[in-house]
Amino acid sequence: MTAHLSYLLNTFARDYGYAFLKLFGTKPLKTIKRICLVTDAWTPQINGVVTTLSQLVKYLTEQGIEIDIIQPYEYPRIPLPTYPDIPLVWRAKGLEDRILKNKPDAIHIATEGSLGWRARRIALKHKLPFTTAYHTKYPEYLAKRLPIPASWVYKFLTKFHDPAQATFVPAQAILNELESHGFQHLVLMGRGVDKRVFNPQQHIDLPYKKPIYLYVGRLAVEKNIQAFLSLDLEGTKLMVGDGPQKEFLEKHYPDAVFVGSKQNESLAQFYASADVMVFSSLTDTFGLVNIEAMACGTPVAAFPVTGPIDIITPGLNGALNPDLNLAIQQALSLPRPPIAQSVENYDWQVVASDFLQHLAQINWSDRT
Repeated sequence: MTAHLSYLLNTFARDYGYAFLKLFGTKPLKTIKRICLVTDAWTPQINGVVTTLSQLVKYLTEQGIEIDIIQPYEYPRIPLPTYPDIPLVWRAKGLEDRILKNKPDAIHIATEGSLGWRARRIALKHKLPFTTAYHTKYPEYLAKRLPIPASWVYKFLTKFHDPAQATFVPAQAILNELESHGFQHLVLMGRGVDKRVFNPQQHIDLPYKKPIYLYVGRLAVEKNIQAFLSLDLEGTKLMVGDGPQKEFLEKHYPDAVFVGSKQNESLAQFYASADVMVFSSLTDTFGLVNIEAMACGTPVAAFPVTGPIDIITPGLNGALNPDLNLAIQQALSLPRPPIAQSVENYDWQVVASDFLQHLAQINWSDRT
């Protein structure tokens, strides 16, 4: 009873707003018909940023909004050092003309990569208002790979985001953290889950010893995966995903089962068929995989940090504990029927509408 009451209290404001939008409609108040979306993360990359942006594009285009997606695979690029799956655009010829000729009603710069910085410079040069988003904790990510103090990277990122009219963040915990580092004009924009794909009916019998402990995400050092794989657990550790640490992890943890990246129904089957989802990261801003797992009726075990702390209601849909092993055992004991219902209000249509309302509209009639 206490867990359910906590869940209701923690989500009342968000749920009330979602219900209001559903009741009275999501028709945009602004006359935004064309959006310039600049992102260094796009398909074929598989990550939470790409999923979020793809869903925004889907629901906004369904409203008749034209979106010019400026993404790295349209330009000359090189692999990002230490992470070759991520492209780094080194030349973006014609980008300024492309933005100005299209005359978008709004510019959204989704990432702080090389394309993002170029678009930011163009917008500032022409005094065009724009919005940004904070999807990734780069200060902590870089600290895992290079001897760079996180404080230096935060200063660099505040410089990037300061000129924006609004910076979208996915949850309250990361908003509070960024404010403590000097970020301004932060706006909450939640996440959604496609329940037509991610639902308990996707359950199948997997050919692995139970319990099945599922990990879904990039296989990279910043995901703290060894904290999970090093645990002594009876059953099967099932790893879904790919990334630069895959070869290392396969070599050092031969008892784990690595099945590569999965998407859509195939991914949903793994979620729905596992006994518990283990989220080992200490450096995520949200963790979209968590609500996907919950939508499939699977509890999540995680550390009590940004991301999971905004999603998991202990005793209802998962467990938070500094001892990951204990969190896993607590999550395994939860009844599954209420779990999917606990994320019912994560709705991409509402997220897209909220995004639209906070964009910075450009008035081209004031410009020559």
